Amino acid sequence: MDAQHLNTLGFAKSPADTRVVVAMSGGVDSSVVAALLKQQGYDVVGITLQLYDHGMTVGKKGACCAGQDIYDAKRVADAIDIPHYVLDYESRFRQSVIDDFVDTYMRGETPIPCVRCNQTVKFKDLLAQARDLGADCLATGHYVRRNGGLTGAALLRGADPGRDQSYFLFATTQAQLDFLRFPLGDKPKTETRAIAERLGLPVADKPDSQDICFVPSGGYASVVQKLRPGAIEPGEIVHVDGRAMGRHDGVINFTVGQRKGLGIGGRKGPDGEELDPLYVVRVEPETHRVIVGPRTALARDRVQVREVNWIGPEAVGVPLRIEVKLRSAQPLSPATLLLQGDGQAVVELDQPQYGVSPGQAAVFYQEDRLLGGGWIAATALRGG
Repeated sequence: MDAQHLNTLGFAKSPADTRVVVAMSGGVDSSVVAALLKQQGYDVVGITLQLYDHGMTVGKKGACCAGQDIYDAKRVADAIDIPHYVLDYESRFRQSVIDDFVDTYMRGETPIPCVRCNQTVKFKDLLAQARDLGADCLATGHYVRRNGGLTGAALLRGADPGRDQSYFLFATTQAQLDFLRFPLGDKPKTETRAIAERLGLPVADKPDSQDICFVPSGGYASVVQKLRPGAIEPGEIVHVDGRAMGRHDGVINFTVGQRKGLGIGGRKGPDGEELDPLYVVRVEPETHRVIVGPRTALARDRVQVREVNWIGPEAVGVPLRIEVKLRSAQPLSPATLLLQGDGQAVVELDQPQYGVSPGQAAVFYQEDRLLGGGWIAATALRGG
């Protein structure tokens, strides 16, 4: 097969001669990827990672990479007749993801463990394992698109805006992207579900994973307390004008932009509506203080970014017009980006945004193409 006749994964050889390792989480997306590639005649190998003590989440809906999900991945692999391996990555996951999650909260920031997991365990350790198995590529169930040949590929947002997962993949390096494939990137989730049902996969009606996989019932404070006993200390809630507003049980329970659950009450209108609502403006772990204020106090239009991963065209030192996403659920914001060449960057937003939180990711785009991103280190209001 010559270069004019590439298979669906971009290789100039038959599917039967193309080995694909599929990262199988036990969910419907990765299961459909494995089944479709097997149906197309590829040499498919499934790998599932055990990432943490599965006893933490027994009976929890929406978890992944633990007991039930490993069993489900095995059931799918048996149903489509592919070899399947379970790798114990608990210690690596603990060091690279869970410890980082806890330390980030202790710094008064808001972490995104899914990014760290993709950045380290999945797209580093698992990718290396796939190469050791003689794979031509590693396929995942992420809803993103890959455009280009075997090298120099570009990462694009998923075709379905409601399912696009590119924000969580900003740390993907060019070398990793060249080896990765995303067969679901051009599909809506409804089509993926329909394929699972048509193929009779045992996970066709399984709910999507939700929240943070290793945090039972969303109680991340209990995880921090377990891993850093005694580290959570009470403190004051203080208004930006200096007034003491109340007390709190630990800064890890607060994030910039938070409005609910502050525990300090507030003025109510005649119909019970909240008047002059307060938001978390800043978290100060060193003084154990939570600073609150009106929404206007959240306005930020300058963002300092660290640990920048860049997979776009060379642009160091040159102001670049972009759109930036500052939280996974927020819309894109027009901005100017200045890469500083040392893993640092500055984003100047056209219009102030509210609730920009250190520890979250700033991810850069031009149209559908993901250029890269990094971690929000500090924020400011120009002229403020």
